[in-house]
Amino acid sequence: MGDLCHSLQLIDGNGKFNVAGLEEFVKAVKLTQCGLSYAVVGIMGPQSSGKSTLLNHLFHTNFKEMDAYKGRIQTTKGIWMANCVDIEPLTIVMDLEGTDGRERGEDDTAFEKQSALFALAVSDIVLINMWCHDIGREHAANRPLLKTIFQVLPILVLYLTPLEYLEPVLREDILKIWDTVSKPQALKDTPLSEFFHVEVVALSSYEEKEEQFKEQVAQMRKRFFHSIAPGGLAGDRRGVVPASGFCFSVRRIWEVIRENKDLDLPAHKVMVATVRCEEIANEKLSRLACDKDLMALENSVKAGPVSGFGTQISSILETYLSEVIGSGIEFGGLYILETEVPTPIACSEVVTLFELH
Repeated sequence: MGDLCHSLQLIDGNGKFNVAGLEEFVKAVKLTQCGLSYAVVGIMGPQSSGKSTLLNHLFHTNFKEMDAYKGRIQTTKGIWMANCVDIEPLTIVMDLEGTDGRERGEDDTAFEKQSALFALAVSDIVLINMWCHDIGREHAANRPLLKTIFQVLPILVLYLTPLEYLEPVLREDILKIWDTVSKPQALKDTPLSEFFHVEVVALSSYEEKEEQFKEQVAQMRKRFFHSIAPGGLAGDRRGVVPASGFCFSVRRIWEVIRENKDLDLPAHKVMVATVRCEEIANEKLSRLACDKDLMALENSVKAGPVSGFGTQISSILETYLSEVIGSGIEFGGLYILETEVPTPIACSEVVTLFELH
């Protein structure tokens, strides 16, 4: 094992998306090689509640942590991303800017809601970190954000809070929020459990009981191994975007959210598949144009009839076509065969070979 932790500021405090940084990050962690075998975890919660500290102990990441001697000040600005160290499958974690901070003020909640929606749309697992004494409060307990969560999509919500005896109170609050959420008529009486898997985990205070906190987090860490396997934390996830389309997908999701448009995730995934499949087809056609065997066959044909020409050209084309189909299947089937793909010189060369032969 011995993975290295790579991190970046994915979205800055003004909402600017770090396109180049994400592409470098994806290469560094070899995400595109993962296919569907990767997981994304997001964490949200009040400012200075210890989110970054928790992530660093849980996933061995390197997020900047708050200096307790400086008081409750903003440490994480925007959204940061890192790969978890020595966890299979590859797991990416997003550290969101804390909510309810004085730096943005009570009237500037737009970024909080946008970043929460983004994390929910991208993540398989969402952690909500909060202090036990904040349970029952409005903003400190993330009630407004929870309402946003329940209105958007089903996802695992893992609540982290000290003191186990407060779990019933927390669950009661969650159910009340669910009851107030506007739902389609057909789903009006549907219970929360049909869409959300909620767990509550009690952790000791890092500042007061550091060793106990570390032991509890070490046990919790084990649950993130093989998280996407059946029975895992995200074992029942659906509609996963293949890793090769991750960069385009998350960038587009953020653009839609920033433009205050409705986030239609099923339509988004179809759009990602369309764009990515066209990219795959163009990439394979470009490689075909430079294929040494094809170029050698072309030279041979120009010199005269070639024995076994049909077999040779079929073998070359079948190799590239199988690669296109194999990559396209990741995005939900043979969609690639139905797209209109620009025809570069490679196709005209194959036609010329047949004419010469």
